[in-house]
Amino acid sequence: MAGNRIMTEISAQPECWRRAAGLADGLRDALPARGERVAVVGCGTSLYMAQAYAALREGAGHGETDAFAASEMPYGRRYDRVLALTRSGTTTEVLAVLDRLGGSVPTTAITADPDTPVAGSADRLVVLDFADEESVVQTRFATTLLALLRAHLGEDLGAAIAAAEAAVADPLPPGLLEVEQITFLGRGWTVGLAQEAALKMREAACFWTEAYPAMEYRHGPISITGPGRAVWMLGGLPDGLGEEVAATGGLLRAAGADSTGNELPRRTWDAVVPALLRHTSA
Repeated sequence: MAGNRIMTEISAQPECWRRAAGLADGLRDALPARGERVAVVGCGTSLYMAQAYAALREGAGHGETDAFAASEMPYGRRYDRVLALTRSGTTTEVLAVLDRLGGSVPTTAITADPDTPVAGSADRLVVLDFADEESVVQTRFATTLLALLRAHLGEDLGAAIAAAEAAVADPLPPGLLEVEQITFLGRGWTVGLAQEAALKMREAACFWTEAYPAMEYRHGPISITGPGRAVWMLGGLPDGLGEEVAATGGLLRAAGADSTGNELPRRTWDAVVPALLRHTSA
């Protein structure tokens, strides 16, 4: 069953992250160097991972980093490197970017399959075949490439991996299985994760979800929240936002930070998917 494959792949994430972190040092020549001005492109899930990485890299002082949907790449801007993210290696919009930029700027692609067109379009190829998936819904490849990029930035992922091991095994917090809608919120790098959490819920469970930067949620989107609906904050909750959500009657879930100082929930967004799949298929 498709749902069983998704849950198996979700459960495999902590080990995939561990393997990816071990590869980071050996890929320094392929991945963006400190000081380079970098554009990261992808589609769908890969775009949201690009957004998370761009915020992490720039915030860590490694250099200006922009993330774009591949179809919206601004070719008039100058970059020292373009990083393309594509699990399948066949994403047409990503291939179009690489082919158009060929010879004008160094390009690197991260993929799960080396025997696909992206191998001939990018200057350098990083292959995470151990994180490839059978499911159409992308889970472990996306988070594994982000783990690789975090490790390349010098982060110790030990605490995040341990947290993920707990998250994929623990039951969902009380009340979330009864709600009819969830809004995911993030700040900084977790804005991309919030967007991806919402996408995964739509794809895997056909569940009504929305996602916003936490402070932007206050400017209109909060009106969707109320009794029987939930807000899931990925990272530290901004001052005052909890009270505003409480006033709507909605359910609030929030979490703290990992040992690297980056805001990351103990229960990662991945843990939401298998529980709600079980719920929607019951």
